[in-house]
Amino acid sequence: MRGWKFTKTDKPLELVEQPDPQPAADEVILAVKAAGLCHTDVGILHDPSWLPLIKAPVILGHECAGQIIKAGTNVHDFKVGDRVGVSPQNPETGQTIGCMRDGGYSDQVAVPANQLVPLPDGVSYVQGASATDAGMSSYHPLFVTGQAKPGMKVGIIGIGGLGEFAVNMAVIAGCEVYAVDTKASARQWAQKIGAKGVYADISDLKQADVSLIIDFAGFDTTTNQAVKAVKTGGTVVVVGMGILHSTIDTGELITRNITLTGNSGGTPADIANVYKYFQTGKMHLDLPTTSFDKIPEGLVSLEKGEVVGRLIAARA
Repeated sequence: MRGWKFTKTDKPLELVEQPDPQPAADEVILAVKAAGLCHTDVGILHDPSWLPLIKAPVILGHECAGQIIKAGTNVHDFKVGDRVGVSPQNPETGQTIGCMRDGGYSDQVAVPANQLVPLPDGVSYVQGASATDAGMSSYHPLFVTGQAKPGMKVGIIGIGGLGEFAVNMAVIAGCEVYAVDTKASARQWAQKIGAKGVYADISDLKQADVSLIIDFAGFDTTTNQAVKAVKTGGTVVVVGMGILHSTIDTGELITRNITLTGNSGGTPADIANVYKYFQTGKMHLDLPTTSFDKIPEGLVSLEKGEVVGRLIAARA
């Protein structure tokens, strides 16, 4: 099998050939059909602070979908031929594929069966891979942590790979959605999808009287502005990691009884729920594709901000 291996910070990925993986008793082997390219991988390549979370050398790619070609002796809920998505982190060991063990930037990958999510008919491998991180990491802060409900006024900051999922799912769920992004094209997309209001400035959310804001940007001031913009007694959920610190107006936080919380990732159940949204036929996301051979170039484009939506490496 071939795969794109990370060896150390600021060194390009290496295309390596190594023996095909064999499944442990509780694992399956997937023929990888699609793998999402993520800003996390850009961080791993260039930021040494990621190294404690990485077991290098390792094949990157923590969001993928594929078809089972081998199954371990203790795997009973899945069989050869099944189409599945992969929840990135093992709920028992905490290990993440593409970080602590080889991931989806490869022809084949070994995955513990407890990380598998059945891919329903009508949901493509590209959609399946996109849901395993971007979809999951949008669904959980919106519906689990944020407790979004039909009719709730919800603000979404940052309409990128995750924000697109959140806007789309919130609209389908019957929320009253207000989207914020500095890019006019992103605002136009959100309005077309069904957002009731779109703004270039976070402070404009205040006039919408939103009770929940999800900050998918996380660039210091975005979080503080969200605290000021959410209605009294409202909730701000921070997902974006644009800058890993923020100066918060604690006067606003305290006197207006604002709940400020963070959210990282989600669960296999969240991914399954995202697949249900895809099954509605109402998800309209930017999911551009590239080939597996061009994953390094795709990551460069992602780093430069040239990618709209979620870039997926796909095989026919």
